[in-house]
Amino acid sequence: EGESSEIDSLFATCIKRATREIRKRMGADDWCLSVFSDNAGIIRFNDDWNLVFKVETHNSPSALDPYGGALTGIVGVNRDPFGCGKGAKLIFNTDVFCFAPPDYAKPLPKRILHPRRIYEGVREGVEHGGNKSGIPTVNGCLVFDERYLGKPLVYCGTGGIMPARLNGAPTHTKEILPGDLVVMTGGRIGKDGIHGATFSSEELHEGSPVTAVQIGDPITQKKMTDFLLVARDRGLYRTITDNGAGGLSSSVGETARLSGGCELDLKKSPLKYPGLNPWEILISESQERMTLAVTPEKIDGFLSLARKMDVEATVLGHYTDSGWFHIRYGEETVVLIEMSFLHDGLPQMSLRAAWTPPHHAEPDFSEPDDLGGAMKEMLSRLNICSKESVVRQYDHEVQGGSVVKPLTGVVNDGPSDAAVIRPLLDSFEGFVVANGICPRYSDIDAYHMAACAIDEAVRNAIAVGAPLNRLAGLDNFCWCDPVRSEKTPDGEYKLAQLVRANMALYDVTTTYGVPCISGKDSMKNDYQIGAVRISIPPTLLFSTLGRMEDVRKAVTMDVKKAGDLVYVLGKTFRELGGSEWYALRGAVGNSVPKVHAKTAKALYEALHRAIRAGLVASCHDCSDGGLGVTLAETAFAGGLGLEVDLRDIPAEGIGRNDELLFSESQSRFVVTVSPGSREAFEALLTGCTFARIGTVIPEGVLRIDGLGGQRIIKEDISALKAAWQKPLAF
Repeated sequence: EGESSEIDSLFATCIKRATREIRKRMGADDWCLSVFSDNAGIIRFNDDWNLVFKVETHNSPSALDPYGGALTGIVGVNRDPFGCGKGAKLIFNTDVFCFAPPDYAKPLPKRILHPRRIYEGVREGVEHGGNKSGIPTVNGCLVFDERYLGKPLVYCGTGGIMPARLNGAPTHTKEILPGDLVVMTGGRIGKDGIHGATFSSEELHEGSPVTAVQIGDPITQKKMTDFLLVARDRGLYRTITDNGAGGLSSSVGETARLSGGCELDLKKSPLKYPGLNPWEILISESQERMTLAVTPEKIDGFLSLARKMDVEATVLGHYTDSGWFHIRYGEETVVLIEMSFLHDGLPQMSLRAAWTPPHHAEPDFSEPDDLGGAMKEMLSRLNICSKESVVRQYDHEVQGGSVVKPLTGVVNDGPSDAAVIRPLLDSFEGFVVANGICPRYSDIDAYHMAACAIDEAVRNAIAVGAPLNRLAGLDNFCWCDPVRSEKTPDGEYKLAQLVRANMALYDVTTTYGVPCISGKDSMKNDYQIGAVRISIPPTLLFSTLGRMEDVRKAVTMDVKKAGDLVYVLGKTFRELGGSEWYALRGAVGNSVPKVHAKTAKALYEALHRAIRAGLVASCHDCSDGGLGVTLAETAFAGGLGLEVDLRDIPAEGIGRNDELLFSESQSRFVVTVSPGSREAFEALLTGCTFARIGTVIPEGVLRIDGLGGQRIIKEDISALKAAWQKPLAF
């Protein structure tokens, strides 16, 4: 028997505690304004403006109706920052999709749509939701694994900006007083989305209802948000929130906590069509709706502006301090629940987790003779190859603030590590948005999966020029059912994976000083019909948002000039467990990449100083596919070649060229530096692990000398790029 311990709430113990400790260390410099209490997290951008960010998932709806589920996912998450504090102007979207391979050729289990159909439907749904709303989609990624066949993961994020103060009051707080009116504005209520929240909290099964999928309309929502921004600036409402999961039952039930109660008449609700029962009106998740608290003296002005801007707004009731959630339909009371029971009546679950480290067979194969061919194979892996065919469908230029865009390089087709946005066009202040996700590592240890996801999101932000001490994080956990039952006999192990992932989140975020400001979990990502059960790999998406003093100092990943020096920052270990190199051979292995956060922190801070000093020409992080893939992407994005010697790479425990090229050790970068900046750059990196490994050359060729001194790769960058671009070019 090993060690045992009791955890009273993973959320409180690992996530909230980490943020609380980080904020305490910040002291008077704390820039977190609202965390874990509103629809999104809020941080200070500068003295006059705040930034808002939220990421949600829409997995179950997208499994049944890919287009509708994803469309609602993006327009739904738009309302979270808009319903945060006093309301934020929406300025960027993000999307991260996890699918089964689009070329999946095996028989499909019952009720499962083909991955290619889900891929196309989800892509189009998010495209229509974001583009029609006039919000740029600036950051994201695609992950492929056959275990997402049962349920795809559809992460959609939205960020916004709001004035720090309006009409003399801070915008990041919420207040409701007894007597304030409950007002619903936007779309009407229908049967779409009834039991959407319940359905999303279940495995996909025979009886999963398509009617639980909400139907989104971005044009109606755009009209509503335009109206409400004017109403906000005129001070016509006191508080705002969105109608998402649970509809009015949640939006009014949550906001009524601020006053102490509410009284609502559902008969006054505007309906799409007659025939809805009171309970359906209350819990419908019909989209494009916001709930507001409006003072009686301002209701006429609010409704007048709504009519002028052609947006429907209806008074449904009022807030009270009665202590009761009181819902009527005309004169008939249909719900009467104490507020204390509504919010605190659910007993805490008591669950058991048991961790036994898995052991996988180590693959046994020789180093390939043709490493150039192996490089092309790696570049054409679905998790590595170009995602340009998807990225090009999204408008990342609307609103005019995009600085570092999703694609970069001499012909704008290289993969950016992160987005840099300038939200105020009369200022060079900006912010960075990045993400990290690596579910394959959870096959070995979910602790290291989570640690690597966090590190990837952080280093992607560092790579474009963000300072570590101004990064905030968002954690989105998607898990297979972690509760032991007859259907889930391994529930204790899956729960232990969740515990270990949360432990990693605490360890890494507190070391880096990156506070989590918002998040979401989805715990039933399974498919079960008959004897067929498909569960996703435990998956954490970690997103980062950080202020950047001057966007003109941002760095991109493409090489810039022949003659520049090529450096590797960070040490490479023999860490191929869960790697794409092993996956190419159908193997998992055991040597999962590990994050050495204290060492990495010093490196990240030194690299930021070098970028801020203007000493870095290009910077690209090493992730899927390791150093070999990073070198190839850096070269062909810039249209120049590289000459590299593997003997110069800082490494430990590696004696093979393929392992050095494709190990996925964390916290590493490929950086190019002008020869004239060499001395200053190396001085700033003193004390960190780094080495000059080669030179940028004018010929369009990637030349790599191996550990034995011989030439092991000589490939035209055009051929490497073609292999990288082909798989998803449909």
